[in-house]
Amino acid sequence: MSDAASLSSDLKAEARRLGFALSGICPAVTPPGIARLDEWLSHGYAGQMNYLADRRAAHEHPQSVLEGAHSIVMLAMNYRTVEPAEPAPGQGRVSRYAWGDDYHGLIRGRLNELADYLRGRVTGALVRGVVDTAPLMEREFAQLAGLGWIGKNTLLLNREVGSWFFLAALLTDVELDYDAAHATDHCGTCRACLDACPTGAFPEPYVLDARKCISYLTIELREAVPTPLRAGLGDWVFGCDICQDVCPWNRRAPESGEEAFVPAAARNPIDLAELFSWSDNDFRRHFRGTPLLRAKRRGLLRTAAIVLGNQRDPASLAPLVRGLSDDEPLVRGAAAWALGRLGTPAARDALADRLKHENDIDVRGEIEAALRANT
Repeated sequence: MSDAASLSSDLKAEARRLGFALSGICPAVTPPGIARLDEWLSHGYAGQMNYLADRRAAHEHPQSVLEGAHSIVMLAMNYRTVEPAEPAPGQGRVSRYAWGDDYHGLIRGRLNELADYLRGRVTGALVRGVVDTAPLMEREFAQLAGLGWIGKNTLLLNREVGSWFFLAALLTDVELDYDAAHATDHCGTCRACLDACPTGAFPEPYVLDARKCISYLTIELREAVPTPLRAGLGDWVFGCDICQDVCPWNRRAPESGEEAFVPAAARNPIDLAELFSWSDNDFRRHFRGTPLLRAKRRGLLRTAAIVLGNQRDPASLAPLVRGLSDDEPLVRGAAAWALGRLGTPAARDALADRLKHENDIDVRGEIEAALRANT
């Protein structure tokens, strides 16, 4: 066995010890799907994720992430734990990946250990570990490293572990032994993910219009959710797992042994009413160290109001009326829409009373539309 092959094998063994379920190695080259990224951006599918276009040039080559990079060790860590609980009225669904602690810190710690191992084996080696924050097309390089194929829902799929995993990468200037790229697509004629999406976020197989994706709408979007898409959010208050839940390759996906990914009792599902009484400090205190912090208070309350509107439970009147007087216009507008969906006399009275005092033009429009819907 050559030195490169031996070192590569030992790196993979160390990765397994550190909790990574999959590992593969590929050369640091221009990603094969760079042209598809350009086409995707040109269609506007990125929505408000302007950082993708702003850093387009950096995606051209991994040298932008680590100067002198020759090899990329692609890694996957499982996060599937228990099955999701069914939300009761007044509760919302949270995507599995956000049930526990923020995965970034845990995975970065493991990457640092793997980087130290490589530096211990190769004196002076340049190494950098990244987990979905650098301009690196992780799924493309994971396929190039043999970890799986990019499915019709645009996620990386593996025949043994499905898609319930986080991807991470270790870039280095060391020449390693490269794995064969995954050359086959095992989606076949299956359309489960495409047909199950309630907001029609897949204009065609293997293409995601993020502007319609529930994960984007509940996490990345910083303004009002477009009215035609609100009902499609259903119970989802943060993220969405639908296209993974229905994927046949996830039926036998293994469970993770990482305690950090075990769901907190208050996030599978999450109670929505109390959110409307929280200040910004309350929000940060409750969700510090979790992925939910990314949505910010105003975004989470906006979506919580939409979920309550979709459920149409009269018991949601009090939190929605509180939301109708929130400091954030985004929250007030969503609460107005939800009260319109509630459709009770008390909800209508609350809307009419708020209209007398509301100065924000967008919120006034939401209130007037909600009142018209119940005349």
